[in-house]
Amino acid sequence: MGSVKDLEILEAPTDFGTGIGRFIFSDRYSVFDWGEMPDHIPEKGKAICLTTSYFFEQLESLGIKTHYIGIVENGVARKLSEISLPSNTMEFKMVRVIKPSSDGITYNYELFKSLKSNFLIPLEVIYRNSLPSGSSLLKRLQSGEAKPEDFGLDYIPQPDTKLSRPVLDFSTKLEITDRYLKENEAMEISGLNGEEFSKLKSIAFFLNGIISQKANTLGLYNEDGKFEFAMDEQRNLMVVDAVGTLDECRFTYEGVPFSKEIMRIFYRNTPWYQEVEKAKREDRINWKKLVSQSPPALPPEWKNLVSDIYKSYANEVTGVKFFETKPLKEVLNQLKHILN
Repeated sequence: MGSVKDLEILEAPTDFGTGIGRFIFSDRYSVFDWGEMPDHIPEKGKAICLTTSYFFEQLESLGIKTHYIGIVENGVARKLSEISLPSNTMEFKMVRVIKPSSDGITYNYELFKSLKSNFLIPLEVIYRNSLPSGSSLLKRLQSGEAKPEDFGLDYIPQPDTKLSRPVLDFSTKLEITDRYLKENEAMEISGLNGEEFSKLKSIAFFLNGIISQKANTLGLYNEDGKFEFAMDEQRNLMVVDAVGTLDECRFTYEGVPFSKEIMRIFYRNTPWYQEVEKAKREDRINWKKLVSQSPPALPPEWKNLVSDIYKSYANEVTGVKFFETKPLKEVLNQLKHILN
């Protein structure tokens, strides 16, 4: 299905009803839209599956619709409290994924205006509680590509500014390379009316609050993250894909990154990354063809630390010691050491 998880279809969705699918979360990882990187992070897939299942169950208990059915153990979908061992497979209600038409240069979303129900909304909804130095929004504000007033700001924040209130950012989901959108553009391609789009934003802010509250109890700060949504067969909004994981969110501990961002930090110091950035500036759609070299593998010290980070986070979030790994505070201290 993608660079970091695979899809098993048990029952295909139709025009009128959801199907049943399973995500198999792998130990693969991806950075900078490259796709599968050269090595794997041990136990990452299981840790991601447990973490997102925890948050989906929390949301369901609060009345927020999701596509989550359960974690698969011995071929059966169960709740988190019912499993005995960590699993990398999650069962979910499956909607139609309908891609916009394209001529290879531009994309046409006109079809989404006629869809009645049971479809993936073609957006990534990004919440931002701060603008760390690596934030794409900060770069866009500094370059003039984005305007502060589009986000309710009257100034361009300095790097690492914590915002007085969260803001939402939007990007495409089903194009070859993600493309950032203004809010009116996001609503235009989403297939939603004004009331539905407002509800989507309200749910996104609420989810941000749930994840931020949990992160705070672990001593972490929730910098930013992303959500995906779909319309179910009754045209109700539901949260889909994965939420609250180290792949979807960027956390920090006393200013030190604690998420997938750690791998981005390593790769930003490689010639491969410089070539990727240059290629994206030259051709937004076909940039990968312009990159002549392959990304290097992570050094063993980095790979082992990243594995411990995913596993310790899953243990702390769920409150169950699914993995034999270092406590979160010990991992955080080791992380500080390797980054300094």
